[in-house]
Amino acid sequence: MNWSVYILECNDGSLYTGITNDLDKRIMAHELGHGAKYTRGKAPLNLIYREPHKNRSEASKRELEIKKLTRKEKLALADNKSNCIENS
Repeated sequence: MNWSVYILECNDGSLYTGITNDLDKRIMAHELGHGAKYTRGKAPLNLIYREPHKNRSEASKRELEIKKLTRKEKLALADNKSNCIENS
């Protein structure tokens, strides 16, 4: 099973970091208000970063590392075009 760490930019400009094993399904849940409590009411959301991992453990560790970054550092990470995803 493949896991992903992802960063969403909310409509208020804030950033949300999470993990999932089904990115499309998870983003749809966030958009519909069924994802994390933090993202409710903040749609539309823009996927700005995705990082694949082999398992949940690796993804969880990386999620914690990313969550400790400053906003500026997260945006710099997302600016790496090889990991940047456009979500319409």
